[in-house]
Amino acid sequence: MSTQAIRDSDKVMFEVYREGHYNRTFRVVYFTELNDHNREQEFNRALAGEHFFDGFLAASTKEQGKEVIAAFLRRLNAGEGLEVDALRAALTEFLA
Repeated sequence: MSTQAIRDSDKVMFEVYREGHYNRTFRVVYFTELNDHNREQEFNRALAGEHFFDGFLAASTKEQGKEVIAAFLRRLNAGEGLEVDALRAALTEFLA
């Protein structure tokens, strides 16, 4: 194991998914930031949806990574036919 390895506490687990409902909106959930009040509901929403992409954001750059994800979701929800590889490429420097 590398000495540069990132500890679990230094990363934010997330999933981008498409809702399974009639509107089929793309959403993101940041699992490691959920609290007891919304954990079960958010897990269930993500599980009921269609998986698109998941990973871990490095805690040190998580806000920039979240901005990239938010912009990507706006484009997807506006109807752009973006691929998973485009999101992965856009997040490269922010992934743990």
